[in-house]
Amino acid sequence: MQQGLIREKNNFLVFGAPDIRDEEINEVVSSLKSGWIGTGPKVQRFEEQFKEYKNTAHSISVNSCTAALHLSIIAAGIGTGDEVITTAMTFCATVNAIIHSGATPVLVDCDYQTQCINPLEIKKKITRKTKAIIPVHFAGYPCDMDKIMAIAREHKLIVIEDCAHAIETLYKGKPVGTLGDFGCFSFYVTKNVVTAEGGMVITNNNNYAERVKILALHGMSQDAWKRFSDDGYKHYQIVFPGFKYNMTDLQAALGIHQLRRVDESWKKREDIWNNYTDKLSFAPIKLPSELQKEHKHGHHLYTIMINKKIANISRDDFLVRINQENIGVGVHYKSIASHPYYQERYGWRAEDFPNANKIGGETLSIPLSSKLNDQDVHDVIAAIRKILNV
Repeated sequence: MQQGLIREKNNFLVFGAPDIRDEEINEVVSSLKSGWIGTGPKVQRFEEQFKEYKNTAHSISVNSCTAALHLSIIAAGIGTGDEVITTAMTFCATVNAIIHSGATPVLVDCDYQTQCINPLEIKKKITRKTKAIIPVHFAGYPCDMDKIMAIAREHKLIVIEDCAHAIETLYKGKPVGTLGDFGCFSFYVTKNVVTAEGGMVITNNNNYAERVKILALHGMSQDAWKRFSDDGYKHYQIVFPGFKYNMTDLQAALGIHQLRRVDESWKKREDIWNNYTDKLSFAPIKLPSELQKEHKHGHHLYTIMINKKIANISRDDFLVRINQENIGVGVHYKSIASHPYYQERYGWRAEDFPNANKIGGETLSIPLSSKLNDQDVHDVIAAIRKILNV
């Protein structure tokens, strides 16, 4: 395909399309045939594999990263009257999980280059009500966990890592999610490991793990697959008014094989990432910041920033134009403080978080799925060059 040609309309490149192969399909079919499609042995198998992958003591599967965050906050004993600090540059789920726990979210600005939470801003917002910090490893880039953990230790704060973008990310050789008290992961359809919907909580704390496991399924003392396994029926007791946050075997059937290929998929995305950086380095746009060699980037989102004064086109006009080229993109994200609900409830103003506000007005994410082929990547680059006239 020559530069400047629009992809055919029946060949629209879906942003974040999952790389689903025969292994996953066959595993799902086997679950359907077995009659066990709810929470069962494949969920346990997926949990064990993820625990091994992350080298952590406990891994509890749930139905979303939002649920993972919510359960972690509650398991840590945080609720009404408490404050939890997080970043203004994140998806609404991070903040909503705090709200649903009864606690009050406190926003701080992000670092402009990494787009991760700024530890210096965290220190400014700590009060006697502060009980936890939720750093978000944005787009696969790790937060400055040494500084964050030092702050947490000084003020005796819980750290709940939002790792929705960071399954493969390493901070100084250590898997993110294992540095704080909890790590929360997403297996949503656009993520690097996919179960359609799903999430995971990891922790090395036995008490936290037990609380999360009970809270995730109605507050029952025994989960469903143990009650109905061939080991014999086990009565349950309700020990807390919990939630319906469990993962199903149909979801875990996808995750088992997605996780098995996690390194292969990461390498494919790394190659695409490097190709984008090479081919777009001359374009009048801001590319993702380089990562220090001591870390490993999760390569979840390839975010570019469109400054109208430099690119001669606004971000929103660019979104329209690239969609017309049949290339699907995403926006990750508008600043949390720019949304009307939070402005009305908490009095937040977007301009109070200048880095997040600027990023939110200029950012967009281009396709980075391991499902992309060479032609797809070529088409993305060609579309960007055409729109920018370079």
